[in-house]
Amino acid sequence: MLVTVLATRDPASTRLVRSPLVGRTAPDIDAASINDAGRFSLVDQRGKWVLVNFFATWCEPCQAEHDDLVRFATVHAAAGDAVVVSVVFSDQTSDVRRFFARRGGDWPVVADEDGTFATAWGVARVPESYLVAPSGLVVGKITGGVRFAFLQAQLAIRVAEMYAGILTVAVLGFGLNLLLGAVEGRMLAWHRGATAKETA
Repeated sequence: MLVTVLATRDPASTRLVRSPLVGRTAPDIDAASINDAGRFSLVDQRGKWVLVNFFATWCEPCQAEHDDLVRFATVHAAAGDAVVVSVVFSDQTSDVRRFFARRGGDWPVVADEDGTFATAWGVARVPESYLVAPSGLVVGKITGGVRFAFLQAQLAIRVAEMYAGILTVAVLGFGLNLLLGAVEGRMLAWHRGATAKETA
């Protein structure tokens, strides 16, 4: 049996931190939810932004961030562009269900009884959250509890970066096509000139 003690973070210390997962494909989370939200599979969420939130009901910063998570989940459920999943560690299923019934939130909540998910994601303390891009890559790790405005700002930055990358590729592709067109035109002109000389 794996026994892990998770400390809690200061709720005022919300910030992005380094993680070896950033830039890599997110470890899969595939488990039945404990709040009747059906089975959750992170892989099945490709095409959407996903906020993976590790928390416990006994964690005060986790309690403090919950209303912001509810707001974020509600706004993006309506837009259809992002989802939230909570991973619970070192907590009782009955306590988690009571917490969500009292505080709200209808996104999937999955248990992590043996610490498999926490280990795969490198969770040291709760709360910790990870932002996963529609491609399945982890693009950010957030510690200290999330805030709605902070999440919205991070999402806007990541979306802008994603579209900037797409635009850069498109511009480079357009430039390459122009270059190839110019080369092809010069080769054609040279061929015509050579043919004219041979005919003469």
